[in-house]
Amino acid sequence: MSVGFIGAGRMAQALSRGFISKGIVKPQKMMASDQSESILDFMKKQGVSTTNCNIELVERCDLVVMAVKPHLVADVLQEISDFFTTDKMFVSIAAGVPLEVLETNLPEETRVLRAMPNTACLVHAGATVIAPGKFVRNGDASLVQKLFQTVGLCYVGTEDQLDAVTGLSGSGPAYAFATIESLADGGVKMGLPRDMATKLAAQTLFGAAKMVLESGKHPGQANEEQKSEEMKMEKVEKKVKMSSPQ
Repeated sequence: MSVGFIGAGRMAQALSRGFISKGIVKPQKMMASDQSESILDFMKKQGVSTTNCNIELVERCDLVVMAVKPHLVADVLQEISDFFTTDKMFVSIAAGVPLEVLETNLPEETRVLRAMPNTACLVHAGATVIAPGKFVRNGDASLVQKLFQTVGLCYVGTEDQLDAVTGLSGSGPAYAFATIESLADGGVKMGLPRDMATKLAAQTLFGAAKMVLESGKHPGQANEEQKSEEMKMEKVEKKVKMSSPQ
């Protein structure tokens, strides 16, 4: 299967790196189109073919990923529609552009899916939900899920869930950044160097998240267990202090 990216910005670059690193798609089976040569240079360094022509990309690729800004989607669809065939698959990561708009502006019965990835895909720790359109075939959704799993967690959902996904995993990193900053500020206030405090705070959130993901426990249960461990440690510390010579 050949994969093409219309738009070769940061998310397309992250996905291409993921596909290559996991061995899902070889670089010579990928292509990227963009008007910026400097952006295409990154793809070239990975061994990905590049072009300035979206039509050329559509004609050569089996799966096309729409990775442009939402306000550019309509123009791109108008440009490529006559060259799209139903044996190809179309995946859009453009926020806020519904399946109905995509399907209406592509040939009838085109296999269309929407994907809502978050920025953590850039470090291969992303969270994505994909929503299949009306004309997808058996195996299409699981194939796209497998592709997005190369850059993190990926669920197959429905389009009516994507607004909630945007609010949760799409906006969630901003809250995590604020938490890391607050924890680090507290550490600095207590005398830690800023760099150390920031890294300790970030690692702490990373570790807590990993414990939830790997244990399968409800965060509330993990929190209660953490509190219990802290109480045990406090009791041990009190005993040590009481037994220490004055």
